[in-house]
Amino acid sequence: MPRSLVSLAPVAVTLFACVMGMGFERIAAAAEAPNIVVIMADDLGYGDLSCYGATALQTPHIDALAASGLRFTSGYCSASTCTPTRYSFLTGVYAFRGERTGIAPPNAPAIIRPGTVTLPSLLQQAGYRTAVIGKWHLGLGETEPNWNGSLSPGPLEIGFDEALLLPTTNDRVPQVYVRDRRVENLAADDPLWVGRTKPSPDHPTGKTHRDTLKMDWSHGHNDTIHNGISRIGFYTGGEEARFRDEDLADRWVRESIALFERHAAAKTTAATTAATTAAASDAGTSDDVPPFFLFFSSHDIHVPRMPHERFQAATSLGYRGDAIAQLDWCVGELTTALDRLELRENTLIVFCSDNGPVLDDGYKDGAIEQLGSHTPGGPFTGGKYSVYEGGTRTPFITSWPGRITSDPNGRTSEALVCTIDLAASLADLAGVDVPAAACRDSENVLPALLGTDRAGRERLVQQDNGQSGTYGYRRGRWKLHRYDRGRARNVTVATPLANTAVPPLMLFDLETDPAETTNLADEKPDLTAELAQELQAILEETP
Repeated sequence: MPRSLVSLAPVAVTLFACVMGMGFERIAAAAEAPNIVVIMADDLGYGDLSCYGATALQTPHIDALAASGLRFTSGYCSASTCTPTRYSFLTGVYAFRGERTGIAPPNAPAIIRPGTVTLPSLLQQAGYRTAVIGKWHLGLGETEPNWNGSLSPGPLEIGFDEALLLPTTNDRVPQVYVRDRRVENLAADDPLWVGRTKPSPDHPTGKTHRDTLKMDWSHGHNDTIHNGISRIGFYTGGEEARFRDEDLADRWVRESIALFERHAAAKTTAATTAATTAAASDAGTSDDVPPFFLFFSSHDIHVPRMPHERFQAATSLGYRGDAIAQLDWCVGELTTALDRLELRENTLIVFCSDNGPVLDDGYKDGAIEQLGSHTPGGPFTGGKYSVYEGGTRTPFITSWPGRITSDPNGRTSEALVCTIDLAASLADLAGVDVPAAACRDSENVLPALLGTDRAGRERLVQQDNGQSGTYGYRRGRWKLHRYDRGRARNVTVATPLANTAVPPLMLFDLETDPAETTNLADEKPDLTAELAQELQAILEETP
């Protein structure tokens, strides 16, 4: 049986046949668990949503998600850049423990290796059908991606049944979709080449053909041009496989809704079969169809910010604000589809971000000039690339109408939770045990996620780009900063690449100073040393 749901034909009948072959004990256990959708935004700050205090723009669909569930005020990602956060989210392991977990280049091989216990592999074990749709940026292939062949290992080797990917991140080449293990719509007579140097002296780049760009670059993003935007890295070929930036969100939404519809169709087919079979108890019911797990990995609001034309100028904040409006639309489309298909009551949605905000991240898109009074990081200092709170404390929402009690005014939780905890927590929700040596840094905070307990985790390590020696360590109200290189990046969101000289250790009281403005290290040397020792012990832990 093919692993990809996309290839099923006819889908509902074949999926039902698969269900019948799973074994009824496994099916029954899976049927008791909810569908799970994790929506991960990209570079979204704590203050970028109206339910978190933004006034310069409105995010009604995400606000509705918060009103139907829990809005966390101490929800974190584990790193302030994308690749390490995604690595930790899927593996339940801090990225500093892994290899090559910094920001992945275009030709990076698979960072999460086959055989690694992951969130999707645990859910597969529990009987789930698993899918990732959207940005990947965790590498593909054994030693490097085989863009014209099988892109394996990849998501399908670590627990996903199907994948439709933006293989890297959209400011890096190439601009193609990967369906499961192959570049989609790639013509055999037009192979795709991806490299780190110009393929020819006359290859057009953002430097040589700057006057042709529809979005100018500000730093770094000036190599191969596609769709009027220059990127990091070089590529040629694959013309039929290339996408328009403006169409990314629509494609992710369309594919996700199709997954929901396949699941609903399978349930209808199973119910019909049960109703028309004399031995209905042997044939199963619609409840025997396994639940699904979808990782909806949005590219909004990462650069290059080029939302669909219908969202351009939707806000007063330029393309960055318009991309937030597009992200909010995506959430609305997904929740509306789940409602229409009568799946919402048994679907847990987790909304989060892979790191905090950044304004100028390589393109002149008006993010700084049109910012006005908007504060992307809310009350917090720093953003992407930073271990200040603004880099890792981000929007974090859970919604499950059948289980999480809602309030017309919305509910908030102060529990400390992190995207790294979703592996252990969702495995518990699905009723599957995590092997002792796996997901070692993921804590089971399921009661906090469901609002049945106010307690989350007690401590959390935060890092910047994966392996630079810059860490934040929160224990309760106290937050330690450790800088092995004596500099902090993106203390001011408007200047993300600027370096600020800092002491090796700084201590902040988040209860009285959430903006981390007053360093208490000299005032409280014993506490500073104690937290530094705890952090070092965590960094040096072996399985």
